[in-house]
Amino acid sequence: MAEIPLKMKAWVYEEYGDVSVLRLDEGISVPEIKEDQVLVKVVAAALNPVDFKRRQGRFKATDSPLPIVPGYDVAGVVVKVGSQVKNLKEGDEVYGDINEKALQSPKQFGSLAEYTAVEEKVLAIKPNNLDFASAAGIPLAIETAHEGLERAGFSAGKSILVLGGAGGVGSLVIQLAKHVYGASRVAATSSTSKLELLKSLGADLAIDYTKENLNELPEKFDVVYDTVGLGDTGSKAVKEGGTVVGIAYPVSPPGFIFVLTSDGAILTKLNPFLESGKIKPINDPKGPFPFSKVVDAFSHLETGRAIGKVVIYPIP
Repeated sequence: MAEIPLKMKAWVYEEYGDVSVLRLDEGISVPEIKEDQVLVKVVAAALNPVDFKRRQGRFKATDSPLPIVPGYDVAGVVVKVGSQVKNLKEGDEVYGDINEKALQSPKQFGSLAEYTAVEEKVLAIKPNNLDFASAAGIPLAIETAHEGLERAGFSAGKSILVLGGAGGVGSLVIQLAKHVYGASRVAATSSTSKLELLKSLGADLAIDYTKENLNELPEKFDVVYDTVGLGDTGSKAVKEGGTVVGIAYPVSPPGFIFVLTSDGAILTKLNPFLESGKIKPINDPKGPFPFSKVVDAFSHLETGRAIGKVVIYPIP
């Protein structure tokens, strides 16, 4: 392995605000690792809505101290291991969501950097058929999709409506429900240009929200997974006795919202579905954005029109 430097390049913000608070710093100290952590040489990273909401200061009451290097999703190579690390070794290609609790003291030094220190338990070996840029967009979204389906008690033979099917989480809810859980029927919503994408992922019914009133759908579903925060819409589309899952905003009864707990064991469990091609990562076609263009990547994600995940690659 190449010698680990003392300083690295990283994107950082020293105050909360819009994209203008972000700057590239070439003199950030490479983080020290704790006994249960590994040091990852970051090859690719990805953005999630939580990244810009955090930067805007929405979670400042429970955030780590400023300055902050943002970034949850990572794909890279282990270059150093702590004394209590059991299953990872130098040279392993890994991926994961580096913050076990998304909103409770997330890491001060995240994945938009040349190196990041990560607990072993939130990482998994990268699927062998995926390059780093494809793998980087998966962890937070697939773990969120999976945890929501589990909490809803989703199982084979049930039907589901995915609100926001073309986004990072929604595109994976469709695939998990259809190809892993064995859903009897998958419906999903998007704008007109993304309907074919929904069908390619496994949606039996692709609904154009620009042309149909989602509050008056004729069909009802066992589970409605609301990835975009449409309020009462889910409760109007769910069957009696069904469940509405929310991740971004409150949902009306019979529903619940949750915040992801990152767990590398879930990635390891789902790796065979990625390696077989049953589940495919969907990364935004405007990307990957090079490391120098992180501000552009944030700006694109914040339009709300990104398809799948916004990936940063390569990271020098």
